[in-house]
Amino acid sequence: MSPTIPAQDFRPPSVNWTTFGLALAVFMYVLDGTIANVSLPTIAGNLGASSSQSAWVITSFAASNAIALPLTGFLIRRIGQLRLFLWSMGLFTAASLACGMAINMEMLILCRVLQGAVAGPLIPTTQALMLSIYPPEKRGYALSMIAMVTVVAPVAGPLLGGWITDFYSWRWTFLINIPVGIFACTLIASQMHGRPESTMRAKVDRVGLVALILGVGALQILLDKGNEEDWFNSTQIVLLAIVAVVSLLFFVIWELTDSQPIVNLQLFRHRNFRVGTLALIGAYSAFYATNVIMPLWLQRTLGYTPIWAGLAVAPMGILPLLLMPFMGKNAPRFNMRWLVCGAFILLATASYLRSGFVIDIDFQHIALIQLLQGLGLALFIMPINAILLSDLKPDEIAAGSGLATFMRTLGASLAVSITTLMWDRRAVSHHAQLGESLTVYDQETRQAVTTLELGQAQSGYERLNNLVSEQAAQIAFNDISYALAGVFLLAIVLVWFAKPPFVPKAKP
Repeated sequence: MSPTIPAQDFRPPSVNWTTFGLALAVFMYVLDGTIANVSLPTIAGNLGASSSQSAWVITSFAASNAIALPLTGFLIRRIGQLRLFLWSMGLFTAASLACGMAINMEMLILCRVLQGAVAGPLIPTTQALMLSIYPPEKRGYALSMIAMVTVVAPVAGPLLGGWITDFYSWRWTFLINIPVGIFACTLIASQMHGRPESTMRAKVDRVGLVALILGVGALQILLDKGNEEDWFNSTQIVLLAIVAVVSLLFFVIWELTDSQPIVNLQLFRHRNFRVGTLALIGAYSAFYATNVIMPLWLQRTLGYTPIWAGLAVAPMGILPLLLMPFMGKNAPRFNMRWLVCGAFILLATASYLRSGFVIDIDFQHIALIQLLQGLGLALFIMPINAILLSDLKPDEIAAGSGLATFMRTLGASLAVSITTLMWDRRAVSHHAQLGESLTVYDQETRQAVTTLELGQAQSGYERLNNLVSEQAAQIAFNDISYALAGVFLLAIVLVWFAKPPFVPKAKP
């Protein structure tokens, strides 16, 4: 093992430039998770693929990224924090170039697998490096910078992706990473040159690694493809579920008993890390599910275009962008638990207000509630990260961040699958209920059909069925919003099991 040198005492020539470079790296990575979503139909058309094949552009990135995230701690022990960040950033940039140059769908999916895998350590290593360059009293500000870009990038992704696809080419949704990645990598390498790195020749836990790849890979594909394959009515989904459950159970048992585990599950022995991670999973999953179904609802039910749907949800990013620096400087003066509770109440309120939406709701009303959700996010991300990292040692922060991000990612994927499934099934149920009184023998129904047929190519009954379907989808959306409000409120209970102080430790 190389000599242990206090890397926490290292300070770059310019803390501000280093902060900017690290934040830029996170922004690029998070942006890439959403920027290609709106381009999928165009990608499928250009590469001669079906819509189901194009969905693998998203699924392949998410699956490989989820597998790589919990490996961060092991990779840091072998490579070191700074070297791992630079390698991850450089390979991510190269993989982005390969994605942009793909000549067929198979090549694009393979490149996305590589891109997701090498991007796994980016957020954990960035968080650890960011905390290391600030003194303990200013580490809240460091966390707020990471939180700000983590919130803003997913909002900017669909807007930027739609604009690039409409006016240039879908390939630039990937190629745009190249100048940004080169700049960020060069900046951090120059600013943090000479930073001491402590490494260890730890053995590779091959058994744990194989179990992790099988379990997480099967689970991620199951969650992404479940709705499309009608869940457990599909043999493929059943087999994926068996592989995921058996592999992950074996993985947990193996990692808890192995002398040098590839993923350090012993981090959950820390009270604040355990409690903070559980609260993060619950609240972030509810937020992410909202973030996915909102654009779908706007386009499917209200008939918005992708660009207008992006504009409607975009106000969510305004207040986090403005308030995160303030939160970073002033949040340590308060009890973090109160800040998180306030955030959860605001997020629950936003979801509750959505449960009262109607089909003819105006754009302004939607945008104002998104603004309220943004206020909740501004109070949520930085304090919850401060809580879960507060009782970890400095050399555990990157591994802890990677593990928490991994758990958060899986929770979000599960939440999206559950909410979209429930939305579809509740819509079918409400359609049946609304249609019970609409029969050819009812005088009012016949009059409505006659009115709907006037000047229309569709039959009156077809138009009436479409109106019932729209109303059923709206009521189902309201049901989901109401349930998500309850999830935010339940997460409040978890936060109060954490114990102050909530400042990351300065020394091992």
